[in-house]
Amino acid sequence: MRVDLFDFELPEQNIALRPVEPRDSARMLVVRPGSDFEDGKVRDLPDLLLPGDVLVLNDTKVIPSRLYGLRVREETAARVEIMLHKREGADRWRAFARPAKKLNVGDRIRFGEETESTVCELVRLDAEVIEKGEGGDVALRFSFSGPFLDEAIARLGELPLPPYIAGKRATDEKDRTDYQTVYAKDEGAVAAPTAGLHFTDELFRRLGERGIERHFVTLHVGAGTFLPVKAEDTTEHRMHAEWGTVAEETARALNEARARGGRIVAVGTTSLRLLESAVCEDGTIAPFSGDTAIFITPGYRFKAVDVLMTNFHLPRSTLFMLVSAFAGLERMRAAYTHAIETGYRFYSYGDASLLFRR
Repeated sequence: MRVDLFDFELPEQNIALRPVEPRDSARMLVVRPGSDFEDGKVRDLPDLLLPGDVLVLNDTKVIPSRLYGLRVREETAARVEIMLHKREGADRWRAFARPAKKLNVGDRIRFGEETESTVCELVRLDAEVIEKGEGGDVALRFSFSGPFLDEAIARLGELPLPPYIAGKRATDEKDRTDYQTVYAKDEGAVAAPTAGLHFTDELFRRLGERGIERHFVTLHVGAGTFLPVKAEDTTEHRMHAEWGTVAEETARALNEARARGGRIVAVGTTSLRLLESAVCEDGTIAPFSGDTAIFITPGYRFKAVDVLMTNFHLPRSTLFMLVSAFAGLERMRAAYTHAIETGYRFYSYGDASLLFRR
């Protein structure tokens, strides 16, 4: 399909730079097939779902994955910015480098400062460029591995706020809380599963009282997920792979809920993409562990998910393509027009939508 079909104009004032407080006071646009749009709040969610429905949430935790370093080559040096996006081993990450033209295979990048203190020996971290791909993508082998590498990245890295926020204000201490879900558990994401940012302990309590179960999966969200598609046709776009897992007991619980007539409600496009990667042709959800690069566009036949809660996405993005596949392209174009005209807040810190599959 032509990528320009998924383009739209978004006024700058609709882009949220901070989340609302409390989290569940964000607005939520309800989109049902054949019905008028409904303007509500995230805290209305228990009344919009039915007893027996099941929420599926992504419990990945964002790491401080933006690193600033110095490329050292013989007598010359150059500053580079590295955005980690996928772990490939105990000492290896794939990353987006900027400016990538300053890097060659074999180059070393130094992060942090030298120190004489043995207590602070992790203040400095080195990496070697072992592969260079397209679009600034590089593979790095670090001088530390495993938990030692994790600790070094935590010390030296910066929380990776999306560019439409980071370009307008500096990352601060408040973002360390705001940009994590309250149930974040498994470290490895470089971008938040943003639909989950709206949940509070109080909202979970009310959902439980309503008879709505919740289960967790893990998909380590990569930075490539949110990039605009630069190709002119969707067939020419390459998705970056992300690692995810659906535990055996989770798959069993979801299958049992569906057998009882409950609906599967994916909280976020990351949960949906993982479930659709794990589902069998007959609609049974199987345990899953591995990479997924699933790219969902209109015409895709959904087998795992019945309802999707998600934020409002960038024009020409794979995520706007996904929601258009789920609820219909013209329907979602109309929904986004309504959202813009009525002041909904867009993107990671913005408002939510609740989409019922057409």
